[in-house]
Amino acid sequence: MNKELIKTELQYKAIRSSGAGGQNVNKVATKIQIQFSVENSNGLTTDEKITLTEKLSNRIAKDGFIMVECDETRSQLKNKELCIQRLFLLLENGLKKDKKRIATKIPKAVIKKRLNDKKLNSEKKENRKFRF
Repeated sequence: MNKELIKTELQYKAIRSSGAGGQNVNKVATKIQIQFSVENSNGLTTDEKITLTEKLSNRIAKDGFIMVECDETRSQLKNKELCIQRLFLLLENGLKKDKKRIATKIPKAVIKKRLNDKKLNSEKKENRKFRF
């Protein structure tokens, strides 16, 4: 994954932030929206594109773009940087390979303890019964 090449492929869009009014809220577009096309990217190899389309299928829109938004700060530049960080974090997590689960046996001591606890519990309940 070539981050510098991907940064050049990003499409930015500045939007007015939602929420309660205040200074500059109705005048300044500080919310940033980034669009990134996985299929048309030159910064990703074909294998990376395939794994990203599989793992991030719920984040990819019908037109093939991944969208990331940020309106946390009042600064457009800071929101842009946060958006880029989030996108790269999303891509890195999508490219991580899952570890294979190794099946393990339940230790005999654990089985013995469970059965012993069951036995003690049943004896406790048995002693509660009223007898003549």
